[in-house]
Amino acid sequence: MTKLNQLNRANRLIYIFILILFSLLLAGCSQKEQTIHKIPAKNDKPTIPVANPGEEWKLPISVPNGAGEFYKLAGWLSESTVVYITNLEQSSSVFRYNLLSGTSELVYKTENPIVNVQMSPSKKYLLIHSSPSSYEGLVTIIDVKGNEKFKKSFPSYELVYEWNPYNETEVLVSKFDEDWSFELYLLNLKNDQTIKVSMPQPFVKWKNDDEITFLNWDENNPSLVAPLVVRQLGTGMEKTLVPAAIQFATFRQLLMTVTVNEQDQSKAIYSFYNGEMKRLFTFAIPQLTRFSDWLVPYYDYNEEQEQFITFRPVSSGEADSYTDGFQLISYNLQNGESELILKGMENAPITFSPSGKAVLFGNRYEKIIDVKTKKIYDLVEE
Repeated sequence: MTKLNQLNRANRLIYIFILILFSLLLAGCSQKEQTIHKIPAKNDKPTIPVANPGEEWKLPISVPNGAGEFYKLAGWLSESTVVYITNLEQSSSVFRYNLLSGTSELVYKTENPIVNVQMSPSKKYLLIHSSPSSYEGLVTIIDVKGNEKFKKSFPSYELVYEWNPYNETEVLVSKFDEDWSFELYLLNLKNDQTIKVSMPQPFVKWKNDDEITFLNWDENNPSLVAPLVVRQLGTGMEKTLVPAAIQFATFRQLLMTVTVNEQDQSKAIYSFYNGEMKRLFTFAIPQLTRFSDWLVPYYDYNEEQEQFITFRPVSSGEADSYTDGFQLISYNLQNGESELILKGMENAPITFSPSGKAVLFGNRYEKIIDVKTKKIYDLVEE
């Protein structure tokens, strides 16, 4: 083989080697490029625009033909579903309404006028309080499909009821006679039992699954404040939690008290405690006085967001002559921050949606507030 041929062969081998090396580099780059596209970062999620709840609601509610007239909203069944009541002559019906689809579905119908409907804390059951006569209260508990789980009639002038948030098969019912004497009963759905409970006060709330709390007012020595007491249902043992309060509320693993500022009685102090009575958060608002007590504006608490919402008076004074309106304020129990949602509001019942993004508002819960946009929508046409 000549030197020229050897040189040409060597050149060809070098050229082939370069082609192979270049191909491998391209393949490697291509593979890396494909890997980048096929395996996104762990926290890299597609960005989907989230609409404000109010933009998606189908309002106002249209009551189905033949169902009678709208009576009132009962509350939230889910984030997109509310429960409302209609009346037709002496009968009443319970509907659930899907805010997103604008459709109503009959849940339950009774031939007796319904006084109120209250959902259990998990929204698994509905307690229906109806009134067959002026001196009879009928408690019917159903599941969300309308199946009856419990029914009990109480000779009574009025009924007050409290679900056990730790055990939803239990409900406390206080029945009042016309002279406001009372008896307290524990309803057990699981065992279909009604047990009379001896208590000094009718307005009680669950602190945990076997303890209840109440303000222990002294009838012989009328006062504007009372000690907040906890009692074990089984043993009857009692303990004072707060020496003087004007109102309180309990939520899961949370106790809220309203007390009077000893140094400045024009201020009401709201305090929040965990299950071990450790104070978590406190704030003060102007106090409005009434003839025999203080006005505590309506409020609610959202467990998921740890948000407490209430109406705040602009100034203190007498409730009967107060005309400055209320601010709807949200308090974050985690960081202690507050947010003004709306001002110039009426003091009326409010209740959070499960996520805390919306609030039912009004004496019949006839309005709904988008918390983010701070817009108010009418649920029904007046």
